[in-house]
Amino acid sequence: MPAVRSVSTLAGVSRRVKAPSTARLRGILANAARVRIVDARPDEVDHADAARIVVTGGDIAGLARVLSVVDGGVRDSEHCWCGDRPTMVVTGADGRDLARWTVHGQTQLSGLGDRAAELRDAPALIAWLAEHGLTGPRDAQLRAAREAADAEARRVRWVAAAPLGLQYFAEAVTLREHHAEERLAGMLARRIPDLTDRIRALVTWAGVPAREDFGTFWHELVPQRFLLAEPTGAIFDALAAAPLSAGQLDGAAELFTCLEWTRPLRAGIPAPLRAQLIAHVTATGTEPMLFRMRHGYGAAPEEPATSADGREGVAAAHGGEVLRRDGAAGRAPVAPDLGGAEGP
Repeated sequence: MPAVRSVSTLAGVSRRVKAPSTARLRGILANAARVRIVDARPDEVDHADAARIVVTGGDIAGLARVLSVVDGGVRDSEHCWCGDRPTMVVTGADGRDLARWTVHGQTQLSGLGDRAAELRDAPALIAWLAEHGLTGPRDAQLRAAREAADAEARRVRWVAAAPLGLQYFAEAVTLREHHAEERLAGMLARRIPDLTDRIRALVTWAGVPAREDFGTFWHELVPQRFLLAEPTGAIFDALAAAPLSAGQLDGAAELFTCLEWTRPLRAGIPAPLRAQLIAHVTATGTEPMLFRMRHGYGAAPEEPATSADGREGVAAAHGGEVLRRDGAAGRAPVAPDLGGAEGP
């Protein structure tokens, strides 16, 4: 007997909703006269430009063979609406809709019961849809596979760029192992005990994601977090200790435009370093890097500002203090950091 549970409706009446099962799905399809499958979300199935197919006759039985779920459904699963397509509208011989199901994230089916259910063979379903003219799900599957491969290659690059001897600990961080970040920090201090050398190594590592597409992955911010824990003066001294490589300039540019540095402003960048960063990013930076520079350390040296009481002063670019004409000081607004949002 299929599992059921009691659900309170808006009217306050208790009704029993069945858990999803393949038997229930096939029972509904057995009574179907047609199935509209639309490459759209449930609220967009009537859009004229949405690709669709109509399944009738013997093809409904073919659909039933490839459309099966894990009985019982997925408990306590988070639902993201971004991947809800295609939508299947099952209609009976009398023209009434018998069911409306949605494939979620190409792995689950929702609408069959009181919760979503895992598809038993999602690739078979996607292939069947493509064979019958609905290629959008297959294209999305191929695109997702490419993106996953790119993300894995990027993760491997980041691990390989870790300071020498720390790749194992960096790998553990990317795999979200328990206390992995703390172990990495401890090993970093032991492997590179000199503070200046450690800061310069971290700046190099922090520059690795600066030129990647699609923002910054969460683990790629680890070197930046380690840098933010060091004294401000030590960071500036380390960056001035020797000429900076292109990768180190990338890392410094990322550090000095992150929200933890700019909101509120931790410290203004020394003029020689600021000039070097501006020249480097202007000549070689990506669009996100250029945006952050223009709205941070690369802004005009002085800009008019008005204090809360209406008196004018000048604000240091990169969000420094407002020096009012009465000699008091306040905090200048900081331009938003919109480049490279964090990721997966």
